[in-house]
Amino acid sequence: MAMMKFLRYVLFAILAIGIFSCTELPDGQVKVDGGIIQGTVTEELTIYKGIPFAAPPIGNLRWKAPQPVVPWEGVKQTTEFAPASMQPGNPISGKSEDCLYLNVWTPAKSAKEKLPVLVWIYGGGFSFGSTSDPVHNGEHLAFKGVVLVSIAYRVGQLGFLAHPELSAENPENVSGNYGLLDQIAGLKWIQNNISAFGGDPDKVTIFGESAGGISVSMLCASPIAKGLFHGAISQSGGSFGPTRPTTYPGENMKALQQAEREGVAYLERAGASSIAELRKIEADALPLGMGVGGAWPIVDGYVIPDDQYLLYEAGKYNDVPVLIGYNSDEGLSFPLGRTPEEYVASAKNRFGPYVDDLLAAYPVGESNIPRSARNLMRDAAFGWHTWAWAQLQSKTGKSEVYLYYFDQHPERLADSPQFDHGTPHGVDVPYVFMNLDPNSERTSKSDLAISETMGTYWTNFAKYGHPNGAGVPDWPAYSEQNPVVMYLGPTVYLSEVPDESSLRVMDNYFRWRRTQEGKEWAK
Repeated sequence: MAMMKFLRYVLFAILAIGIFSCTELPDGQVKVDGGIIQGTVTEELTIYKGIPFAAPPIGNLRWKAPQPVVPWEGVKQTTEFAPASMQPGNPISGKSEDCLYLNVWTPAKSAKEKLPVLVWIYGGGFSFGSTSDPVHNGEHLAFKGVVLVSIAYRVGQLGFLAHPELSAENPENVSGNYGLLDQIAGLKWIQNNISAFGGDPDKVTIFGESAGGISVSMLCASPIAKGLFHGAISQSGGSFGPTRPTTYPGENMKALQQAEREGVAYLERAGASSIAELRKIEADALPLGMGVGGAWPIVDGYVIPDDQYLLYEAGKYNDVPVLIGYNSDEGLSFPLGRTPEEYVASAKNRFGPYVDDLLAAYPVGESNIPRSARNLMRDAAFGWHTWAWAQLQSKTGKSEVYLYYFDQHPERLADSPQFDHGTPHGVDVPYVFMNLDPNSERTSKSDLAISETMGTYWTNFAKYGHPNGAGVPDWPAYSEQNPVVMYLGPTVYLSEVPDESSLRVMDNYFRWRRTQEGKEWAK
């Protein structure tokens, strides 16, 4: 009798194994929230494009937090990029309100590998951007042994509009920041699903450039993003300035009440009398883009609880290792004026009573757009924010900070109008993604070498929580006692903070802005 029971048990086990093996998904298919998806299988990678991570934010879901993904029947083909968020211009993959999709490049051959995960957040001033831009192709980084994910999010007025009616219908009594909530929803999806792609949900690093880098800093400061990532890389990002009703590069943040007032004005501009009426207007008929109002994240007291500088001073942030930096000539994209006279006048308008100190630190020259003017804008918009981040976290946090300065650009003749120009805003992205064209006459051996180095540093950081490893120069952590910066260019070397004395004057300006006098002046 016992033998019969044993034989029946063995037979059942064999049948169970057979059934299980028969139900295994074909190559390139993965089960995720919502159903089964089919990716593109190559020799080295499996690539999935256009995976839905939330319900389409359309109809009554316009200007609401992202909702759970809508399940589908059968196998969903995820082999093409989904449309980008609605925005001015024409993204490569098109645009639509139905835009909450992400992409995955994985080198894993099984779900058991537990590879580190790099999550890309695109820039574009929070008014533009998409995951389909070829410069964001994740295959070369994935080749280095990471799972690469890129997340889409709502931009412009569809992503960040605040309004009293929207706040009233929200359980948290806030509005705006829907684009940041999209990013958080994408990170939650990664926690629930990335294991199926061979990724490790306990080793997730977020990275982004410009508005993407600013998003990274905001996620680091957001309590509702806690635990969703374990490292952060910000390229030309950071948001450590105080709120103000006017908008300048580096001083873009507004408080909820001010943002709601802008939302009321936007409603009138769109020709609607209520949010319900505004939701009925086709997305492509809405006023969209920069300069329209309602297109930037805000201090809402929920997603972003407070002035980020004050949060970091108090140690109230997601304390994870960070790798942060900026480019040598970011100010080329944000000139204050085309003549010395225009520069001084613009600086007075921007910096008010503090302008004399800043003009002494960034003195005007005789050229059309003096380098010091560009450095002033570089530091006001990016350099100071990055340096302040490093200063604050190294004092109040436990996790390490790695600070860099990107200065890779063509050599120019002394009589060239661009002789003293450094590396502009956004140039670093193809270097990090290792997507430079090696066959282009504009791509030098030096370009390819620093791209390889940066790709190695970035993926090392995802793997180890620090950028160091074989084949790259050692990069020590930044601290108050050792304020060292890695210079990334034709030569990779360690040095002091660039223009530190000028940055300290800029620091004094932002301290003054937080005094009562500075607050009153900003009104």
